[in-house]
Parts: sequence; structure tokens; C-alpha cells
Amino acid sequence: MTITADASFEVLPFTRACRHIWDEGDHVLIGVSPGNSYFSSERINSLARWAVPRFAQVDFVYADLHVDRMFAAFGYSREHAQKRAAKEIKAVRRRIVKGVEESGHPHAGVRVRALSEFQPHPVYQLLHRRVLHFLETDDEFRKGCEEMALHFVGSKLPEGESITDDQLQVCFDYLAAELPFFVDTPSILGVPSSVAAYHVRMPLTDVLFARGGGLRATRNQAYAVVRPEAAGAARPAPVPGGAAANHVPTEGNADERRAA
Repeated sequence: MTITADASFEVLPFTRACRHIWDEGDHVLIGVSPGNSYFSSERINSLARWAVPRFAQVDFVYADLHVDRMFAAFGYSREHAQKRAAKEIKAVRRRIVKGVEESGHPHAGVRVRALSEFQPHPVYQLLHRRVLHFLETDDEFRKGCEEMALHFVGSKLPEGESITDDQLQVCFDYLAAELPFFVDTPSILGVPSSVAAYHVRMPLTDVLFARGGGLRATRNQAYAVVRPEAAGAARPAPVPGGAAANHVPTEGNADERRAA
């Protein structure tokens, strides 16, 4: 099901339940990866201007955990990896802050936070432990994590080489730090419901949102692909529970939806 949000972005909630949570307009979390050229300050600007009228609260959360280990695992010396990670993390925060400020909404329900800020949070800690547990005990979940790791780091591997066990473990640690927000953002941030928004569909989406057992996203947690409208020419096939709708409702802002 596709929502044409405006001339800038289209939105593809993963399931009907995700669409309902989207319509609530309580909260959206936009995860930002360091070193990803997609997240320019101009893109952040557009995302902030797009999100603020639609959601009561907007959070940009950028990854800053295990970044140095990722660089080290793929060939950097420890010292160089630490310097490169610090540079990338500083740059991504600067781009987000600049984009939000230039959007005109620096204090209008938009927060910019590092992933590491949540490490002391007891709910985040509990969810993180659950993620690690299922990585060890759930073959389907582990396979999804492996696919996700290869999706994001495959281009870093020399041609003809496979990912090593050490590299895969670092990828798992990096993913495990982020995944609590795809499982239960509402409990971490104290919001009624939340949409995790990303510009591509993650290999783990089916595992967290479509299967009947194992580690699953909570009922008030949604996932949606939010991507530039021009990228919608080749749309993904329908997914379980998310059959395409024949009619796309007109989207209002958060206050209009609550009044309805």
C-alpha cells in the first residue's frame, strides 16, 4: 500500500497495521547511518519539513556505536578506525542539525539524538538483551541479520571474498544496537505509537513484522519505507499483510487526523 505523501516523498507502510499506526501520527523515528551519502543536510531538511506536519513528535537518531569496530573489521588500523569513526559521527550529526535548523523546525517537536544516549535506558537495555538472545537461539532471525549485514557491507568486500566470522560479529553488534527501535520504540521513548522510517526495505522487515513467533515488533510499532517520489518507479512486490490498496486516501496533518 502506497501513500503519496506530497511531491517530495512516497510512503510504503509494510502492513495494514503499520498503515493504521501511520494514520495515528503520534511519532516517527528516522534512523541515520554515518557515512551514508543519502542523508545529506538537504535530505534531512526535506525529511524534517515533511515529517513535522504529520507527526506529533519526530526523532532523528544517528548510529554512533561500534562504528570504529566496523572500520577496523574492514581493514583500518585501530587508531585510524577510531579517527575515521569520530569524523563520520561528527559529520553526520552536523548534517542532521543543519538540515533540521534550515527546515525551520529546530524546536518544533524535532529531536536529534545519538544511539549511545539510550544505552543507560532500562527498556532499551532489556530490548537489546532480547535481540542478542534471539541472535543466538532463533535461526530465522539470525539469517535475517546475516542478510542485512551483507546488504550493507557487501560492497566493502574484495571481489570473490566472503564475509569473515569476525566481520559478521561486528555487523551483528552494530545491528543489535539499532534493532530495539524497530521492535518497540514506544516503550523506549514513551510515545503512544511509532513509525520507524527508512528509505529502503530492510531484509529483517518480514521477520519482525510478518511472522507469527519469535522476536516481533510490538503492536504499536510500525515500519514504513519513506523514499523520494522519483524512486517509486519500480515499486516492490506486495508483502504479507500489506496488499496494495486500490484507493490511496488523501493524507492530512496530525491534528486533522486526530480531529477526524
